[in-house]
Amino acid sequence: MRGDPRHNVRAVDMNIAAHEQISAILDRQRRARLAAGAPDADERRARIQQVIDLLVDRADDIAKALDADFGGRPEGYSLMNDVVGSITALKYSRDNLGDWMTPDERPVFAPYDQLGATAEVIHQPKGSVGIIGTWNAPVYTLMSPLAGVLAAGNRAVLKPSELVPRTAEVLADAVSAAFDPEVLAIVTGGPDVADALTSLPFDHLVFTGSSAVGKLVMANAATNLMPVTLELGGKSPTIIGAGADLADAAHRIAVGKATNGGQICVSPDTVYVPGARLDDFVEALRGAYTALLPTIDGNADAVAIVSDRHAARVDGYVTDAADRGARIESAPDVPLPATGRRRPLRMVIEPPVDAVIRQEEIFGPALVLLGYDDIDEVIDAINAGPNPLALYYFGTDTAEQAAVVDRTLSGGVTVGDVMMHPGLQDAPFGGVGASGMGHYNGREGFLEFSHARAVYRSAGPDLRGEWGMLPPYTEQFRAMMAAQVTR
Repeated sequence: MRGDPRHNVRAVDMNIAAHEQISAILDRQRRARLAAGAPDADERRARIQQVIDLLVDRADDIAKALDADFGGRPEGYSLMNDVVGSITALKYSRDNLGDWMTPDERPVFAPYDQLGATAEVIHQPKGSVGIIGTWNAPVYTLMSPLAGVLAAGNRAVLKPSELVPRTAEVLADAVSAAFDPEVLAIVTGGPDVADALTSLPFDHLVFTGSSAVGKLVMANAATNLMPVTLELGGKSPTIIGAGADLADAAHRIAVGKATNGGQICVSPDTVYVPGARLDDFVEALRGAYTALLPTIDGNADAVAIVSDRHAARVDGYVTDAADRGARIESAPDVPLPATGRRRPLRMVIEPPVDAVIRQEEIFGPALVLLGYDDIDEVIDAINAGPNPLALYYFGTDTAEQAAVVDRTLSGGVTVGDVMMHPGLQDAPFGGVGASGMGHYNGREGFLEFSHARAVYRSAGPDLRGEWGMLPPYTEQFRAMMAAQVTR
C-alpha cells in the first residue's frame, strides 16, 4: 500500500484535515485567551477540579478500556497507575498553585535600589500547550503534565496514543463532555494527527515517547521556534553494588519489571552485577519474579504486551541475543505461550555489545544482565552511552553510592529501589540529553509551562542627567566609569 498513489493521496488528505481541525481549535483558544486574559487562581483550581471529576466519573470505563486495549491489563493496576496517579498530580497542583503564582521579589541594582525602585518576576501563562501522550501509560502521560499546564493558567490540546483506541475514545468523550474546547480539547488519530499538531504554532509542546519520534517532534517544533518538553526514556541502568542484599534487590527489580509488563520508560533495563554473584542474582531474580507471577499464560495479573508488533519486537531482541551467544533464563521457567501477548521475564545474560537488546530500549518483559569486576567499569560503560532517564543503585557502600551518583548523569536517580523518584510530586521528572529535555511534576511543572517575566518598577525622578551619565559625556563621566572597573 505504501507505493499505491491512492494511499498517498489519502494520507495527504487526512493530514490536511487534521491540520485544519487542530488549527481551528488553536485559533479559538487564542481568541478566548486574549479576550479573557490570564485566569486567576480560583479559575485554575476549577479547571483542574473538572479534570479530577471526569477521571473519578469515568475511572471504571478507563480501566476497562485499558484492559481491552492491552489484551490483558489488571483493572486495579490501571486505576492505580493511570487514574490515581493522574489525580494525585492534579490535586497537588490544585492545592499549591496559589503559592506558586506569588511574584518573586528580586533585588534592584544600585543606585536605583536606594531611590525606591522595585523588581519582581511574575509567571504568566504561555498560552496553548499541545500534549502528546504515549500508549504505555496513556492517561497518566496526558494528565500529569496537564496538571502543570493548567496550574500555570494555560489552555491545552491533548492527543492520546492511537495504539490504545478504546482508551482514547473514553478520554475524548469525557473531555468533550466536560470542557469547552477553547479551554481543553482532545484530538484522536494516528501519526498524521501528531504530525499536524506538532507543526502548528502552539506556545509549548509536551511529547512522551521514543527518541526517534522525539527528534521528529523537535524538528517540527523548530519551524515555529516552539519550546518543547520531551520525555523519551533510555536504558535505565541498574547497579548491584558489591555489598548489596541480593534478595532485596532482586525483589525490588522483579516488582519493577512486573509492573505494566516492563512497558514503562523508567523500567530497569540493564542490570550490572558483580561477576562472582551473577549466577546467584539470576536465581534470586527468578525466585522473586516467580513469586509475583507463578504462571504467565492466562494469568490475569500479568500485563500483556500492547500489540503483536511490540511483542514480536521484544521476542526479536531476545532471539537476536541468543543467536549471538547470550544465555537466556526465564522467570517463571516456562515456555512462551502459544497464543496471546503475555510473556515470562526473559533474563538475557552477557549479550555482546552489538546485540540489538544492548542498543535499544527494551520496553517489555526482558532485561540484560552484565557481570562486572570494578565499579569504575560500570560508571565508564554508563557514561559511554546516551544519558538515561533513570538510574538505580543498590548497595551499602556510601563511597560507592556517591561515585555512582556524582560521576554519572541521568534524568533522576533512585537508591535502594527502582522507579520511585518519578512519583515525587515536589521534585522534577524529566530526562537529560538523549532521554529528553524539560521536566514536570509540582512546582517544576508550573515553572516549565509559565513564562518568567521580569518586571522593574521605577520610583522617583530620573537623576542620570544630574549624575553626569547622559550626553554630552564628560571626562568626569569617564573617570566615574573607570572607577567601577574592579576585581
